[in-house]
Amino acid sequence: MQDMRDKIAMAEDFVKNELGKDSSGHDWHHIDRVRKNARLIWSKEQQGDWFIIEMAALLHDIPDDKLNESEEAGWMKLDSFLQRIQLDSEISSRIKGCIETVSYKGGRVIELDSIEAEIVQDADRLDALGAIGIARTFAFGGKKGHPIYEPDLNVRGKMTVEEYRNGDSSSVNHFYEKLLKLKDKMNTEQARQLAEERHQFMETFLDQFYSEWNGNA
Repeated sequence: MQDMRDKIAMAEDFVKNELGKDSSGHDWHHIDRVRKNARLIWSKEQQGDWFIIEMAALLHDIPDDKLNESEEAGWMKLDSFLQRIQLDSEISSRIKGCIETVSYKGGRVIELDSIEAEIVQDADRLDALGAIGIARTFAFGGKKGHPIYEPDLNVRGKMTVEEYRNGDSSSVNHFYEKLLKLKDKMNTEQARQLAEERHQFMETFLDQFYSEWNGNA
């Protein structure tokens, strides 16, 4: 048990060092919120290995291609850390399996093969919803150089990962291209319940946004 706590502490330090100064909405506080969301879901579901879930929640953004020079570089960074803390190879594989399935990447469909993966994916997606999700959307859009809203930019439908990452869009369009779809993509009952309220909050925000944009409020 102490060994697991030590590895969790090392993962926390590693993530704080790697992402602590991020300004795109993927900083340490995002990571910690995902862990808290995962804990809440896990406590209700009463399934899954918490150590696997916690480690995957802590490390899920380390290999993310948008936060690294390349996806390969990100995975090398994660592998190097897991080897450094001398995790059992089976446990490392399970953690990496969860992380591989977390990212939305244009709405790709990946079959999840464990309750741990389902919980971590739900926990991450919950942090893209509600008031926090709204704040993160505009932070990320600003980082990418996207406008807040551009009426002439159409909402994109089905996209490749490259189109999703680098195509023209706006922060408001991102609600329709991703965020408002997440409620119906949750895996666990607890996440579905939490997502419903946050989804409604975003819809209310968008109604108010358009009202102000059009000079009606």
